[in-house]
Amino acid sequence: MLLGIIIQLTIWHNSLAWGPIDPTLGFISLPFNRSYYHIQKPYDVPEDQRYTFCDGVHTCWVYSIDKPHTPTSLTKPRTEIAIHGHNYSSGVWQFEGYGYVPAGTSGVCIMQVFGATSPHASTLMLRVYNGTLMYYRSVVLVDEIYDKWFQVNVVHDSDASKVKVYIDGYLKLEADGRGGDFSCLQVWCVCPRG
Repeated sequence: MLLGIIIQLTIWHNSLAWGPIDPTLGFISLPFNRSYYHIQKPYDVPEDQRYTFCDGVHTCWVYSIDKPHTPTSLTKPRTEIAIHGHNYSSGVWQFEGYGYVPAGTSGVCIMQVFGATSPHASTLMLRVYNGTLMYYRSVVLVDEIYDKWFQVNVVHDSDASKVKVYIDGYLKLEADGRGGDFSCLQVWCVCPRG
C-alpha cells in the first residue's frame, strides 16, 4: 500500500520522436519544495503516519479504514501531495515523476491533472486496478505495473486541450482534455484496501 513518488515539474517545448524518448527535453525545470505542496491525509492521523520524504522519495500510504481528509468530506480515504504555486490556465505544462505501486494495491489514483469543465473535476487521472495502470477506468496504459519503479511524464497542453502520457519514455496515450479555467497537479494515494 505504499506509493513512492519523486516529483519534478517542467514547462513544455514541442518535441517529436519515436520509441523511448526523454519527454523533458526542451522543458524548463521549476522549483519543487515544501512551499509548493501540502499533504492531505486522514484528518485524524498525524502526517508522519501517512507520508514520508526520505532520500528524494515522497511516500504516501492510506488504508481503506482511514477517514477522509476533512471531517465533512464525502470522499474516500486518501493521502495526497496537493501541488500549488504552479497552477496554470494556459500554455503547455509537464509533470515528471517516478511511481511504485506494491502488489495487492488496487483502486489507487497515482496522479491527476485537476481542473475541468463540469461535470468533470479532472482533465486526466492515472489509476491502478489489479496491477494495471489505466487512464481513468477504461484505457489500459501498462499491464503488470506492480512492484517496480516506473517513470511517468504527463504533458498537458491547456491551450489545445490535449494530454499525453509517457511511461518509461514511451508515449502511451494522447487524449482530449476536459476544458476548465485552470489546472493544477495532484499526486494521490487513494487505496480502498484493508
